[in-house]
Amino acid sequence: MQQAILVAVLALMVYTVSLELRPGDFRYVARHPLPVCIGLLAQFVLLPAATLLLTLWLDLPPATEAAMMLVAACPGGALSNVITALGRGNLALSLSISAVSSMAALVLTPLNFTLMIAANPETAAWSRAISVDPFDLVLSLVLLLALPMSAAMLSSRYAPGFVARARKPLARLAGLALAVFILAAIAARWQLFVVELGRTLPLVILHNGLGLALGWFGSTAASLNVKDRRAVTIEGGMQNSGLALGIIAAQFDSDLAMLAVAGLWGVWHAVSGGALALIWRRNDRRG
Repeated sequence: MQQAILVAVLALMVYTVSLELRPGDFRYVARHPLPVCIGLLAQFVLLPAATLLLTLWLDLPPATEAAMMLVAACPGGALSNVITALGRGNLALSLSISAVSSMAALVLTPLNFTLMIAANPETAAWSRAISVDPFDLVLSLVLLLALPMSAAMLSSRYAPGFVARARKPLARLAGLALAVFILAAIAARWQLFVVELGRTLPLVILHNGLGLALGWFGSTAASLNVKDRRAVTIEGGMQNSGLALGIIAAQFDSDLAMLAVAGLWGVWHAVSGGALALIWRRNDRRG
């Protein structure tokens, strides 16, 4: 019952965020393919590959390594669009990367996750022990991503009046429900969570910094302009931790070590992304 509630809340969040998507976001891809491709490369190739190498290098519990892999395999979240706008990056590019990556995630998230797990001997043995099923991962993505996103775009097309009235109340309701759910889960196992916090937060900071750095270096190597670089950097380092939480609840029985990684990602990437946006704005004022 608890898992079903979390899945429903996350689906509502995806629906609410997807109300902002427009067909024009996808048309931008056709007109500006290089920046979008660099953003997708940072999300679905560079960060997963670097995460696999990081987990092979570090001696961590298999569940923690698996959670890092899962977060790295997820597409960017809607918060990346807000942070990009705050940091005066290219919002149209950010929206386009988010839209395409959300669709591509139906295939690439389970593919990347299962490939990474299989390539690491420790997580490979762990996943066999708990019987991770790639089909179940795809089903979770359909329930958490494809269906609510499709419903949102249909709502925007055929019920714009409803969308205009419901967008803000739905966003507040979904955000409040998710916060209450996470706080209740932490409170129920507070002592264990404190232990996980001490050893997991430094890993999350390192992992998130790696994603931001890969986005920055990738966009710099492609000679993108400043606004495009900012968008790609944020998209490379801000993953959809809410989606990861839903998959953990649906497929891994809310494993505490995995929840700690995904939950702390959700907090920390907002802090790091917001700090970057403020630094960029200050640099713009100085310039």
